[in-house]
Amino acid sequence: MNTLKVNFNLKNPVHFLALGFGSGLIKPAPGTWGTLAAVPVYWVLATLPISVFLLVILIGFAVGIYLCGKTASDVGVHDHGAIVWDEFIGFWITMIAIPFNWVNVLIGFILFRIFDIIKPWPIKVLDQKVHGGFGIMIDDVIAGVFACIILHLLQPVLGFS
Repeated sequence: MNTLKVNFNLKNPVHFLALGFGSGLIKPAPGTWGTLAAVPVYWVLATLPISVFLLVILIGFAVGIYLCGKTASDVGVHDHGAIVWDEFIGFWITMIAIPFNWVNVLIGFILFRIFDIIKPWPIKVLDQKVHGGFGIMIDDVIAGVFACIILHLLQPVLGFS
């Protein structure tokens, strides 16, 4: 994580969203705080039909490319730790078609954070080689996909199949 002092502008709606409603400014571990801030939004999204939920993720990803890229450009730091919109999308991907309950939310949260922090192949390669807003977003998308697969595989074990 980059510790360079930068000036984000929470009055700017692009920065406000890219910083996860300000959650990315909480230290330590802004990515964890950003993921935690995604949980209440997921709580609402979980009430929607799966098709709408997927559409929100798709739109959130597309918008996130702009939000994250623009914010990074504005402050002159690629993928600053405070930019956490990518964590929102990654966590929501983790929870695709998972029954809403607090056990699943907790396990999904932990799995997503593990994949996002450890960055196994190909996440690490994408994180290092792909730049701009797409680069900021894509590693968290793949971390979310990995976490989602594991969470789906755990459902029978957890008794939620």
